[in-house]
Amino acid sequence: MCLICLNCGENIISKEMGQLSKGYSKGNGWILFLMIMSGIVIGGFLGELLGQYVPILKYGYNLGVNTHTWDLNILQLTLGFKFNINMFSVLGILIAIFFYKKNW
Repeated sequence: MCLICLNCGENIISKEMGQLSKGYSKGNGWILFLMIMSGIVIGGFLGELLGQYVPILKYGYNLGVNTHTWDLNILQLTLGFKFNINMFSVLGILIAIFFYKKNW
């Protein structure tokens, strides 16, 4: 059943659904981020696991920032991160983006 405005003849339901989908799309960036991170982790794990049998899969690139420590006498804060991206991690990223485009 379709709800149409009597004054202008415009389809009200499809217009409201379009506005709902536009408002919901703001949260999809987090879904994409989580899917890419999952692809990196799962791909990295598979790359390390299968790298024992096919050594070229184990090669990767280290990306990150060295740790830095602040000592404030009552609190010691250490920040830093590193990614070891191998061939399967890149494949995991591509698969995650593919599934994101397909489903969202």
